[in-house]
Amino acid sequence: MANWFETKVRYDKTLENGQQKKVTEAYMVDALSFTEAEARISEEIAHFTSDYSISAVKRTKIAEIFRQHTGDKWYLVKVAFITLDEKTAVEKKSISQILVSADSFKEAYDNFMDGMKGTMADFEINTIQETLIMDVYDAALGSKTSDTPAE
Repeated sequence: MANWFETKVRYDKTLENGQQKKVTEAYMVDALSFTEAEARISEEIAHFTSDYSISAVKRTKIAEIFRQHTGDKWYLVKVAFITLDEKTAVEKKSISQILVSADSFKEAYDNFMDGMKGTMADFEINTIQETLIMDVYDAALGSKTSDTPAE
């Protein structure tokens, strides 16, 4: 099971007009610890710039990631899985957070529904919101997950 950390990286970015601007960007990293998450994002960011700082590393409650080749943005889908307590016959909702890559809100919904095909559990979508996450890096091969096929 993946253990996702949100990292924030601060660096000087060159804008289209040639000016330098300090920016902070968010990245998701699959890691075993805060230390590993910081080391992995440092390794990935070093390919793009040498002058940067890691401004934050925090554990997330992301349960799963649905990836698409075309998705430029990342959307956070909060979904409630509905189960029935056999003793009391009361419905219980368990909230999960799933990160979905897509180019638009509608595509995020469609990609989420594609990812849920074959799921036997009843569920309802609570929210879908666009995030500021720039990219997602998987632990398995150290490669970004947005380049891998959808599961």
